[in-house]
Amino acid sequence: MPERTYTEEFQVNGEELLEKIKELVHAGNIRRILIRNQEGRTLIDIPLTFGVVGALLAPQLAAIGAIAALLGSGSIVVERVED
Repeated sequence: MPERTYTEEFQVNGEELLEKIKELVHAGNIRRILIRNQEGRTLIDIPLTFGVVGALLAPQLAAIGAIAALLGSGSIVVERVED
């Protein structure tokens, strides 16, 4: 049976960005995370594989923290794998 994917989009401000990303990663079944600015331009695209947490995700979280400091508001687009 082929995997099916779907996307969800969350509107966030800079202060909420890092916490929302951490929450989504811990929820699991995520294939990719895109962070977009207010104009819809993709600022960062993070492909995730099953089991990628902790030290392997640390560089991306540091980049997200820097983006969060500059981002007034934007969106997080999450590509999930259907269970």
